[in-house]
Amino acid sequence: MKHIVFVLSLFTLFSACGNKETQLSDETFYMPAEWEPHEAVWLGWEKDSTQRFYPSIGKIISTLQPHVTVKLAFDNDSLKQTAIAKLMDLGVDTTGIKMYVMPGERYWIRDHGAAFLVNGKGELGVVDFSWDSYGLPGFLDIKYEGNKDSINAAWNKNLDKRLKTGSVDSLMAVVEEAKIIKTHVIHEGGAIEVNGKGTLILCEATVFQRNPNLSREEIESEFKRVLGVSNIIWMKEGLADDPHHFFRRINGNYIGGGTGGHTDEFVRFTNPTTILLAWVDEAEKDKDPISQMNYKRMNENYQILKNAKDLDGKPFTIIKVPLPDLITQEVVVRKDLKKDGFTLDLNPDSFVPSEAVQVGDTLLRVPAASYFNYLVTNGLVLLPSYTAMGSSKEKEDAVREIFEQQFPGRKIIFFEGLTQNWYGGGIHCSTQQQPKRITN
Repeated sequence: MKHIVFVLSLFTLFSACGNKETQLSDETFYMPAEWEPHEAVWLGWEKDSTQRFYPSIGKIISTLQPHVTVKLAFDNDSLKQTAIAKLMDLGVDTTGIKMYVMPGERYWIRDHGAAFLVNGKGELGVVDFSWDSYGLPGFLDIKYEGNKDSINAAWNKNLDKRLKTGSVDSLMAVVEEAKIIKTHVIHEGGAIEVNGKGTLILCEATVFQRNPNLSREEIESEFKRVLGVSNIIWMKEGLADDPHHFFRRINGNYIGGGTGGHTDEFVRFTNPTTILLAWVDEAEKDKDPISQMNYKRMNENYQILKNAKDLDGKPFTIIKVPLPDLITQEVVVRKDLKKDGFTLDLNPDSFVPSEAVQVGDTLLRVPAASYFNYLVTNGLVLLPSYTAMGSSKEKEDAVREIFEQQFPGRKIIFFEGLTQNWYGGGIHCSTQQQPKRITN
């Protein structure tokens, strides 16, 4: 009898090891994959920097409304009233939108807002990551060449607003009666990519820049604790046209700004075993310096993904997705930017000394343009479109075909996304999904 019990115990143990999903108890919080059902999708709103975003925001909201509850967050009530009026002007039905005033709220809600979790008891959780404005201390150290007084002065400017922004995720948790799980790791939501089955993709370029005093082991331990994952895949670098902070000389006269390597610009899961990777074909790699850089970076990431395994020790299917043709805007370096209202021209004071520009220089500004900054939600996939900016229609048709195959039953909708791309973001950065609570 004891022998039978022992054998049954071994069988149970081996079965659990072969099916890693059983390792999570009902109490354990984890982050669901983006393609799982959503309770709501959140967006943020700002006054000045998003004025050219408004038509895009309106279209995103109108597209989402028949499929999922839309929630909007604002820094103050005045902005809330302004938003209602503007959305009504754009023909958006505002009656069904849930609106919240959350001091410190800014536009890119995925990055500073709640990273939602669920567990098997039907509870909602939120990871409260630390926030430092996209690794601003490290950027300031480069910009002011280690001068502590200058660094501290720049850091303390608008510090109160940044501290409030770092609390927005907790405010969202309070509104949703979610459990808050705090961590000292500094991280943004656009740099989290999970398959909902225990695997997380991170990018070394962003994670270590934000957390220079933490070891890889410490960082991995925290991500596993707060996101409910046990398998982490590390990418090396993101896209060249997503450089760290504003503004950077990417290569020669090519100038841009961004996050420094968010995963939602270049690598995404489409199901538990399939990964999309941004790609530059061999025939196109020498078209311009940006394509050359992306070709090299994505090939290195591809080799990593080829050797990666899921929790069951099986390799992933990797699908190469073409990047849009390079988009550039000729801009001028000048000091008097404010008198023109909106402009893509640049101020020389925005650059670090080693990448200095001079007043009167003509540069090529590059947006963070990528098909990977997409949102998957109930019945929909929202993608950026670049054909109106001269990118290849054949490429975009190929992208559509990939997404139709990967997300059967969902409607694929393309949006003009360049307005957000100029400021380092896109559709995915502009939104944050709130998953439906589950019960096992």
